[in-house]
Amino acid sequence: MNAKPSIFAELKRRHVLRAGVLYVGAVWALAQGIAQLTPVVGAPDWAARWFLIAAGIGFPFWLVFAWVFEFTSHGLQRESGLAPDPARAHSTARKLDFAIIAVLTVAVVLLITNTFVWRKGAGLEDPGTDLSKLSLKSVAVLPLLNESGDPQQDYFSDGLSEELISALGQVRDLKVIGRNSSFQFRGKQQDDSRDIGAKLGVATLVEGTVRKQGDHVRIVASLIRALDGSQLWSQTYDRQLKDVFAMQSDIATSVAHALQATLLGDTGKAKALKVDAPPSGTVDAYNALLQGNFYGERHTAADLRKAIGYYQHAVALDPAYAYAWARLSLARTMLFSNFPEALSKDELASITAAARDAASAALKLDPDNAEAHLAHGAVFENLDLEPVLAEAEYQRAAQLAPRNPDTARRLAALQAELGHFQAAVQGYKQSIALDPLTARAWNDMAISLVALKRYPEAEAAERKAIELRPQGGFQHAWLAVAQLMAGQNAQALASAQAEPDPLWRNWALALATWANGDRVQSDALLKQLIAGNADTSGSQIADIYGQRGQPDEMFHWLDHAYDTHDGGAVEIFTSPFVVGYRDDPRFTAFARKVGVMPPASGTSTGQP
Repeated sequence: MNAKPSIFAELKRRHVLRAGVLYVGAVWALAQGIAQLTPVVGAPDWAARWFLIAAGIGFPFWLVFAWVFEFTSHGLQRESGLAPDPARAHSTARKLDFAIIAVLTVAVVLLITNTFVWRKGAGLEDPGTDLSKLSLKSVAVLPLLNESGDPQQDYFSDGLSEELISALGQVRDLKVIGRNSSFQFRGKQQDDSRDIGAKLGVATLVEGTVRKQGDHVRIVASLIRALDGSQLWSQTYDRQLKDVFAMQSDIATSVAHALQATLLGDTGKAKALKVDAPPSGTVDAYNALLQGNFYGERHTAADLRKAIGYYQHAVALDPAYAYAWARLSLARTMLFSNFPEALSKDELASITAAARDAASAALKLDPDNAEAHLAHGAVFENLDLEPVLAEAEYQRAAQLAPRNPDTARRLAALQAELGHFQAAVQGYKQSIALDPLTARAWNDMAISLVALKRYPEAEAAERKAIELRPQGGFQHAWLAVAQLMAGQNAQALASAQAEPDPLWRNWALALATWANGDRVQSDALLKQLIAGNADTSGSQIADIYGQRGQPDEMFHWLDHAYDTHDGGAVEIFTSPFVVGYRDDPRFTAFARKVGVMPPASGTSTGQP
């Protein structure tokens, strides 16, 4: 009597093992395809995850199916009803082997493509190499040229340009490039339209001139097709200065109508677009606001002080000017956060209280003002170290102004602080799509990519930030960090040495020299940081101790950073040198103290 075949032999005879390998290979290939196409087609990030869950559930059913049925030349038949036939079994096995080879080949090709093509450049897609393929629903407002003959009037032409950007942002489904990127093309002539459109990723440009003389303003505005420089619409406006708000609304509405009629085939009447005018209609208050904006964009301590003065003048002239109150709060918060060394101890205390008061005033005057929620969020984030509350304010600002790149970037930064790095990267990409030439968003995205251990992408993003702002602070330092985490210690040392900001250079060099084995130099740099920057850079000092494997000192300096209101205290998830201690109970305790609660068990946040 023949012995009963073993279960393994029976699985092999029924081709269940081959069927299982085929299933796993097909799932692997499909998962890679879905992951690569997700950002292209706009599918949600969870699509690939749920596909894998469904595939895992389906796997045992597939094995049962393979046990019960067999593919024959006559179609699908139950295996129990077939007579033993070695030739048929061999033929089926060969077909399955070929199928397995095919799906594994596809999976390997997709893996190589994902590694060396899709991820090369990490979101550094050039938005406009082919202008003919760009969406017609896209426009950039280039800075209007000041033709008054007085350079001191630049603030006025710049301010009008910013207001047009803000007003056009109210048009549904219209992509409007942010100020930081479009203003990089100041003074460019129409002959450059193709290059400008390609770099900004838009099909149309708004160009124009402003001549302000006394109480009279003359604006010439034109809508240009970027592809060939042809003029789609042009209009000249001659008004009294007191009518400047109505004039801005007229221009923005006319541009929107031209876009609808000429490009989108919609000949209906365009919706009137509002500008951020002072409630009282006081031109002097508006002038003061524009001057505040002009100096605020220069991002130096001296210019921020000038901006604060102009904003204070604006709200003194019109106390109900919510937008000006919000800008005043943001300028104060920025001065405190970015230039604490430029403030005395008395100023540090007074400016924080004044920033809170200004944000509260803006929100009270206009609860639906996006800038007011942005200012309130900045206070929570930078002054109160309450990132969860800040995130809620930024979420509200994003709802009110969904196409504001600065709001998208700030929200992404908060999501990174809370450890939600996948969401943060998507937010940065949204900000970059609206403002592609701003270095800050590229740098911040690089930090989140480091947290996700996507080091080549992080390095590419940081290099883009450096390309856009070569002398910008902390960019070379974070390039060094990305290289350190990737094991490129020698390159990291060179990047740290190229950092232009002294504080960030010492921080990066302390990390890089330690990684390269120069402990003496690293110790000297650490002592220098402690001696000169203890009360402003406790979080950076904590990073260095974290890298060295000295958690007691690291947590001591984190506490010091929190006590001295160092904004880096809430960024423990974004620091690769601190987050490595997340299993230490002190990490959880500190995360609770600063308001960045660690993710609940089983929650997917994209943390490393």
